[in-house]
Amino acid sequence: MPTSTQATASLPDEPALLRIEGPIATITLNRPTAFNSIDLSIAKKLEQLGADVEVNDDIRVLVIEGEGRAFCAGGDLQTIGAAAAADTIAPVVGELLSHYHAFIETVRRMPKIVLSSVHGSAAGAGMGLAFVTDLCIAADDARFTPAYAKIGVSPDGGSTVGMVGTVGTHRALQIFLAEDSFSAQQAHDWGLVARVVPAAELKAATRQFAERLAQNPPAAVAGTKSLVYQAALTPTKQQLDAEEQKIIEAMQTDEFRAAVKKFTSKGK
Repeated sequence: MPTSTQATASLPDEPALLRIEGPIATITLNRPTAFNSIDLSIAKKLEQLGADVEVNDDIRVLVIEGEGRAFCAGGDLQTIGAAAAADTIAPVVGELLSHYHAFIETVRRMPKIVLSSVHGSAAGAGMGLAFVTDLCIAADDARFTPAYAKIGVSPDGGSTVGMVGTVGTHRALQIFLAEDSFSAQQAHDWGLVARVVPAAELKAATRQFAERLAQNPPAAVAGTKSLVYQAALTPTKQQLDAEEQKIIEAMQTDEFRAAVKKFTSKGK
């Protein structure tokens, strides 16, 4: 597996950074002094970086992490508070979410596994980001805070997209309306977190997990991700037709032919 780091256009002071190492790309939320809260600058940058990753066929796994003491504190309340005071909530928040939601759509759509690596606080839209990815690995000291109801708003940033299908409607309502915060272990018990690891081991464990995921052939990942996300909303016959289409596509790849040849040659 290639391990050389490819040069990217990211600069150290940009609000989000992209690093590519072999088949694994990492987007780092890079507003540590603001606990990586989401303002217009980071929303625009994430939209751009997500699009870059989506079209790069060499990338098989995207990791999303946060710089500093937190994964992501959610929406930038300085920006939102100023807009509320100026009575410009609709245009300001509308523009911010148009870019940020475009990034979330890309995360769900791209034919690659997206893995969130969470430490510290993941609040509001930051919690939503952690769970809208395909898989989440979390440090044992991570805390997830819904935050929305406390400030009198409903969820955004893909929070309902990533959670309801995993935990169900009743648990989702409990999380959004009755939980002040919950631990990584609770999130694991509810199926929201795939692995919980000691905080000191998070980076190494994330890399190891990403390398394991990157071993899956692209056609298998693309087909599986597409089928899994559409399954709950698709009539049985349509889903079965989609399964037929995706598996035939995957069976026409070199990876499949090599795997079958290796399997059938065993014991001969």
